[in-house]
Amino acid sequence: MSLTVVSAPGKVLLTGGYLILDREYKGLVIGTSSRFYTIIQPGDNLSKIIIHAPQFNDPNWEYKITIKDGLCELSTFEKDRCNTFIETVLKHSLSIISNRISSQKFDELVLKGLNIYVIGSNDFYSQREQLKNSNLPLNTTSLRNLTPFCKVHTTLKQVHKTGLGSSAAMTTSLVAALFVYFKCVDNVNDDIKERTLIHNVSQFCHCLAQGKVGSGFDVSAAVWGSHVYKRFSPTILEPVIKSENNIDITVLNKIIDPGYKWDNQIKSFTLPPEFKMILAEVDSGSNTPSMVGKVLAWRKANPEQANILWNTIASNCAIVIDNLIELTNEYEKDKTLYNEAIRTCSCVNGSMWSNLLDQERSGKRIFELLYSIFTEYQKVRQSLRDMLNMSDAPIEPPMQTRLLDACTEVPGVIMAGVPGAGGYDAIFCIGIGDKFVTQVENVWENWNEMSVGPLLTNESSEGFRKENLENVLGLKNCLEL
Repeated sequence: MSLTVVSAPGKVLLTGGYLILDREYKGLVIGTSSRFYTIIQPGDNLSKIIIHAPQFNDPNWEYKITIKDGLCELSTFEKDRCNTFIETVLKHSLSIISNRISSQKFDELVLKGLNIYVIGSNDFYSQREQLKNSNLPLNTTSLRNLTPFCKVHTTLKQVHKTGLGSSAAMTTSLVAALFVYFKCVDNVNDDIKERTLIHNVSQFCHCLAQGKVGSGFDVSAAVWGSHVYKRFSPTILEPVIKSENNIDITVLNKIIDPGYKWDNQIKSFTLPPEFKMILAEVDSGSNTPSMVGKVLAWRKANPEQANILWNTIASNCAIVIDNLIELTNEYEKDKTLYNEAIRTCSCVNGSMWSNLLDQERSGKRIFELLYSIFTEYQKVRQSLRDMLNMSDAPIEPPMQTRLLDACTEVPGVIMAGVPGAGGYDAIFCIGIGDKFVTQVENVWENWNEMSVGPLLTNESSEGFRKENLENVLGLKNCLEL
């Protein structure tokens, strides 16, 4: 049986939270090893699309497809159960595809119907209830014992997400899978123009489903993996987003074309050798849209004060990014010196690395870069706390500050912070060497002020890709083949 399988990664925004809403500023976004998978196979019902999300209760959605004036229309069989992101992607991706391939080829595949599975790695959803019901402690050992792509025992609307960008990863994997299935693209893993097309369509669908043109970094990570990001101008998509119920397919096809005037900037990135990222979800909660609204309202009311703070954060973040890139270059120059510096610093608290600079040693530049990253990111955190005090948005609230400070005390930790818009939902730690991971997880497991749940995901610099079903552990077991 012919299967199309495409996956896309989640995201972690390390630097540039709030700033990347403005085209003047950049952010550093890291792709994750946790991925969202879309599997498409021919159906057995004429012009019917069946969506399967087997991890959830009430997991199926059914639609009938019709094409009118170049636009795809979906008729749902259950009008009280909408799935906004899925429906937006299906309707508009199929409309675009029908205008880019022969009508004969399109009709032939549509008439067979489509069976589509959308499945996310466990880390996209909190596994607290799963562990509790199995009488397992909240730690990485327990998480590794869970079945891959395990059921979450709740509905899509009620599931507790962990903030890895599941909607963007799902949107991108579904868009890409549809384009691959209909043979609208030929070499999507390697062809930059084809990947750009998937990026543009995914950004459009994600913005339309959200009802606004956001910063786009989460979809960008799903497409390109880890990179330094500068957003696209909102004016590119605003005309079609505003005409949601009366979209001109000719105009839309022009806007999403790889040759159109998209001005987003992408610079590929990977963490330097011997760096590791670990993540945790915190059992509290914050509403990202309301936090962003508070910050933007404060910035509008206090432009001079806000711009000074924005530029300060941007300057500190730029130093962090540049130093991370330079560290990779230092590794390429002399791997032995680099590894010796990492071994030395991994045994010492980051605040004490300044003492190592006073000593005459080879590879001094490597020590300088490591210490600079540590200190500059501490400045970023302080500025975010200043923003909290000025805007009343809980970006790094005191409870998170105490937890992050405890993580930063662990030898080898170079950065610890709240990703993206911040709040109570999640934290990340980046460290060097092998020892810090166990020590940080021990801090989390014994933390009493909040319940801190580790995730298994780590950095993966690769964006969306075609997959072989047999090579993804546990994925085949989710399908009704």
